[in-house]
Parts: sequence; structure tokens; C-alpha cells
Amino acid sequence: MQFFGRETEQKRLKKAIADKGQSVVLIYGRRRVGKSELIKHVLANENARGIYYECKQTSEQNNVASLSTLVSESFGLPPLAFGGIEDVLRFIFKKSLDEKILLSLDEYTYLRDSVSGMDSILKSLIDEYKNTSNLKLILCGSFVDTMKSLLEVQNPLYGRVDLSMLIEPMDYYDSALFYSTFSNEDKVKLYSVFGGIPYYNRLINPRLTAKENIMDLIVSEGSRLENEVSMNLRSELSKLVNANEVFEALSRGYSKFSDILSQSHVSSSPALADTLDKLVRMMVVVKRAPINDPNNRKKLGYYINDNLSKFYYRYIFRYLSQRSVMEPNAFYDRYIKEDFENNYVPKAFEEIARQYLITKDITIL
Repeated sequence: MQFFGRETEQKRLKKAIADKGQSVVLIYGRRRVGKSELIKHVLANENARGIYYECKQTSEQNNVASLSTLVSESFGLPPLAFGGIEDVLRFIFKKSLDEKILLSLDEYTYLRDSVSGMDSILKSLIDEYKNTSNLKLILCGSFVDTMKSLLEVQNPLYGRVDLSMLIEPMDYYDSALFYSTFSNEDKVKLYSVFGGIPYYNRLINPRLTAKENIMDLIVSEGSRLENEVSMNLRSELSKLVNANEVFEALSRGYSKFSDILSQSHVSSSPALADTLDKLVRMMVVVKRAPINDPNNRKKLGYYINDNLSKFYYRYIFRYLSQRSVMEPNAFYDRYIKEDFENNYVPKAFEEIARQYLITKDITIL
């Protein structure tokens, strides 16, 4: 599978891996943003023993068994048995005394949830082997708040992370590499729907038109990404009702707190503030003030920061009942086509123009 973009992130990760001695890297970002692919791509091109383990949302014993199997295979040893996660990690740390080892614990938060004191276990091992180990430990996770908490003073791992990287969605220019055969106009349309999320962009079929891809991946009932938005929200929110209300208000152009409150059915200001705060921390909503008046709270606005969510709530969620009884193309022509081409895509192009000015280091007035 061809790897696109992430040049800066690759350089930073490669540099951390190339440094002598032990190093700890923290990589985090929202689901589907390409963290795992970045790690696997870099590890695959390093001349060192690499162990990539995707932690499971299960018991410590299950994770120990799975990681032990990987370790046995990596070192060409008979099946190894360990009493707990600390034992298998200590084995890897000891092995790194004699050689450089790249160990990636992806979805680390799952392991953290299943093992009591997991951060303290790692802290103890990192400190014990800090002057002798050649281990490059990469901790990766999708729960942004939890991963960021590893950097806080009260966390046992505070001060032990040598490199921290927040992986954000790609800009238009890197995203367009996934669908390079399309016209410039269609590239803008595709970006306006699928944004800078590599997982979505890899699903785009170059043999179909831009409209056919949009129909096939998100508009039609049973489409590949039909439940993607709600799944992403459900992964970090216990209740979706308020989030749905907020997104629907935002998708209709309401951005001020008071307007969102009046246009949604969220019960109170505190409930709305709590929901908006969670969505901002998840990086699917952004809080933005005018560039020329950043401290004016009255002009502060909230905006959807994920193109697929924006498209879904503007056209799909709002008209779910109509979609269920209409032929897909008729539904598209009736509820999407005109607004999409005359309002939605031009607004997305404004964001692309902003990205261009930033890359050229041009001041935006």
C-alpha cells in the first residue's frame, strides 16, 4: 500500500528513533487519522528489530499472551510464557541492552485500562534501563484526552517522553494525493466531503466519478461510511443526543453559543458547554475567534472541524426519513445537489485557500 504525505511527522519520528540510547515517543490523534500507518511505515523502513503490537480491549492475560507470541516470533524463540505485562516488557527492555529494538504499543489506552498501574510499570522500567537500554518505545492512542494526560505533572510518565506528536488531519494538498487522477474541481469536492482523514481517502475509487464515490461511500443506505460519524462520537461520548443536537445546529450555520443553545434542544447552558468542550477535545469541533480580534468572547464561534461530520449532519442526518424511502440519486438531486455545489463546496474551497496562504507564509487579513 502506497504511503502519502506526513513528511514532517516521518522526519520527526525517524530522528527520535535514530538517536542513541533509550527514547520514548508519544503519538496521539483522533480515530482514522493515520497514526498506525505512520508508525508501521517508519518501522518498516528502519534497519532494526521492530515489534508492533496493537493492544486489545480485553484482559491483561489476553494482552500478555498476544504480545508474548509476537516477541517469540520476533526473536525466533519457542513460545514464551510470562506472568504479567511487566514481565514481558522487562524481557524486551533486557534484550535492548544488546541491540536496538523498536517497540510500538498501539492503542495504549486499552492496555492502560486493563492493567492496574500500567503507567507506573512503564515509568519504573524506563527509569531502571534509561542509561543502558537501546529501546525505542512508541505509545500510540486515539483517546486524545487520555493520551495527553500522560504528559501531565501528576502522571508517572511525566518527564519520560522524549517526543510527543499530535497527528492531525491532512491538508487538502496531501489529501489530494490519494485521488490524484481526478480534476481539480472534483478534488475539491472530494476533500469537502472526506477531508484529511487517510482512511476515508483510501476508499475513494478512481474508476468512479466524484459524485459516484460520494454516493457509494456516504449517501446511499448501507454505505461504507454510513455509521462512521456516530461510531467516532460513541467511542468517547456516553450519550449522543446532545452531540447530535449540537452538530445539527452547527451544520445549519449557527456558531455562537447562544444561537446553538436556542436552535438545539440541549437542556441548559452548562449541558451545552460540557458537550461543546468534549467535542472540541475530540477535535471534531473547533472554537475560533476572528484573527483580528482574538480576545473578543462575543465573537467567539464553534465550527465543525471534520468534513465528513459536516456533510453527514447537513445532508444525511437531517433527512434520514426521506433517504429511507427514496432512490439514492433522487435523494441526492432533491436534498444535496444544489446546496452542495452552490454553498457547501465553495465554503470548503475557502478553507483550501486558507491552507494555501499558510503554506506560502502569507498573512491572512
